[in-house]
Amino acid sequence: MRLHFCGVRGSTPAPGHAFERYGGNTSCVAVAHDGADAPTLLLDAGTGLGRAAHLLGGSPFLGTILLTHLHWDHTHGLPFFPAADREDARTTVYLPDQGDGQSAASVLARCMSPPHFPIGPTELRGDWRYELLAPSTIEVEGFTVTAIEIPHKGGRTYGYRVSDGRLTIAYAPDHCPTVLGSGDDGLGARHPAALELASGVDALVHDAQLLPEELEGEASFGHAAADYAVGLGREAGASRVVLFHHKPSRTDDALDELDARLGRDGEVMVASESLVLSL
Repeated sequence: MRLHFCGVRGSTPAPGHAFERYGGNTSCVAVAHDGADAPTLLLDAGTGLGRAAHLLGGSPFLGTILLTHLHWDHTHGLPFFPAADREDARTTVYLPDQGDGQSAASVLARCMSPPHFPIGPTELRGDWRYELLAPSTIEVEGFTVTAIEIPHKGGRTYGYRVSDGRLTIAYAPDHCPTVLGSGDDGLGARHPAALELASGVDALVHDAQLLPEELEGEASFGHAAADYAVGLGREAGASRVVLFHHKPSRTDDALDELDARLGRDGEVMVASESLVLSL
């Protein structure tokens, strides 16, 4: 299994020289089978989705996009993905069932339709299908995917376990562990769903938007500290932890400092848009 990190920021893109090395695009990870030329599974559709098009070498996208939730930083790339917005492309988008009886396309249209955007989800070119997903296990593009609901503020949010039958990753870009209290280390309790999600995986890609000293003022927005992600991975038996969904104001130099403090020889790494992780 091969992971291409196409967007690693949270909340909003971060343009400018201070963010060039780690990248300023929002959440998107492209997943490819071992030996495959191109990815067929995309995790989230932030502005990094545009970079995922470069991995296809001019070919149309024929695959699936899994949305963890519907905040802007995870959906704004959908209409700006040229590999899928073309007549010969085939794209299935799964998003969390909101429990309100609306179709998947109708839910997405709340933020992608006039007057907020020129067109709606069903007006993209190519063969687009939109599906609601309840917490469950499904087969997608040759992967087994388990959707597990985890705490995050402002709408139903999933973490995903993705397995090719040999290797397994967990993807949880937005997670608020402090909803269950501060925990033993003050960083947030270990939520049972988060432990289930990360249990024994080969790589845990996890929310690291905050530093411990920022929790008191900012945890209420729905995010975790990088140190929490490392502790969760250790407790759950994850082989490696990839710190992800960086705060938009966290500069390259600040992320270097985070890497110097928490990074450990491939066991803990700070995600950048240049990262390709072959498991």
